[in-house]
Amino acid sequence: MPDEKASAATPNPAVSGIVSLMILIAGGWYFFGGGLEKHSESKVNEIQQTVATDFEKQYQIAKRNGSAMDACVQAGQVAAGHLQAKNESAYKRWKKVESVDCAKAGVPR
Repeated sequence: MPDEKASAATPNPAVSGIVSLMILIAGGWYFFGGGLEKHSESKVNEIQQTVATDFEKQYQIAKRNGSAMDACVQAGQVAAGHLQAKNESAYKRWKKVESVDCAKAGVPR
């Protein structure tokens, strides 16, 4: 009598082949069907938002501790960060902040 434990532990080649094929198809779809591109785009957008938020923090430091010119420059950088992140409402808001801060620094905008 064959050992039932040994035969139960041996994988069926047909099942292994089907599972491998399914994994290959899923991987192909992800890499060539746009899944990787969408994932990358999402990560880039997340990074751009993080950069804009970091610029806002830098602006607050410059506003508290720097000159009017420092605040003007940093406000422009924040606006540029939001432009890069394609955040139109934040971009408009920060262009207004930049305009006010630059006027205080004597820089016409």
